Parts: sequence; structure tokens; C-alpha cells
Amino acid sequence: MELPEGMRAALREPLGELIPEEGVRAGRVLEMASRPVVTVGDRTTERFLGWGARVDLQIVDGLERRAGRAAPPLPEGASEVRCSNPPGSISEEAARAVQAALRGRSPVRITVDGEEDLLALPACACAPDGASVFYGQPLEGMVAVRVGPEVRRKTQKIMDAMRAGNDEKVAV
Repeated sequence: MELPEGMRAALREPLGELIPEEGVRAGRVLEMASRPVVTVGDRTTERFLGWGARVDLQIVDGLERRAGRAAPPLPEGASEVRCSNPPGSISEEAARAVQAALRGRSPVRITVDGEEDLLALPACACAPDGASVFYGQPLEGMVAVRVGPEVRRKTQKIMDAMRAGNDEKVAV
């Protein structure tokens, strides 16, 4: 699934609550977290691990704003899965890895060869009700998503439009 140009603006809108950068603090963010906890992005994952939080599914790519960076250390007892996901897309391999990780034993880290940004979509679509998905909003802060039927519907609609190659603006 590739992200059509016409959908890029729609995806700049947070899927959940935007926590401005100055408000991204352990106490505030961790109060919003409920199991399973999913982090998408190296910096977001690194923050959670630095706060001592258990992250059930970490999705990282070794990049921050397209620049290389060291991945946070793999927590003890965590398994690691590798997959490929080209920039601006959601590969079938990556979507399957997210789905399997959410159904399997945690904690799991998915290390992406390519780009992990859009993998918040299948994470929200596959996570159980009440799960928390956190991802970075570039130059703005962190987004906290509480998964439920409305979030799942919204993310599925976006992915269906991507699958169809729909380049028109998608109302979500």
C-alpha cells in the first residue's frame, strides 16, 4: 500500500491526542498508557524505555527525520522481528509483522528496513480495544491514541484508500 499524494495532508492530522513537545513528560504520558502499549518511532520508543516503561510492541527503523541514529537497547526478554517497509508505504510484510506481534508474546521490537512512520496505522487497526499507540508528530510532539472502534474504522479507511491507490482526499 502506497500513500497517495492527495492523502498526505490528511495524515498530518493526529489520530489521537497531540501532546505538545513541552508537555511530553513521563508522568503525563504514562498516565495515558494502557496495555498493550505500542510505540512507533525511535525517539518515542527511546523515551518510553528511558522512563522505565514496559512497551509491548516497539516499531523502530534506526532513523529520526531520515537521519541515522542508534536504536535504543533491546529490553531484556524482548524478541526482535525484522521486516522491510519502503518509505511512504505499508508493505504486506510489515503489516503482517505488526499483526503477529500484537497477537503474540510481548515484548516485541519490530526493526524496519525502510521507514516505520505509517505503521501506526496497522498498529491501530490491529490492536485490541483499550490499547495505547504512541507515535511522534514531527516538530510538534507526541500523539497518544486509545484504540477503539472509531480509531480502528478511521485507520482501516485510510489503509483501504491506500490499497486502492485512491489519490483523492479521504475524509476521516
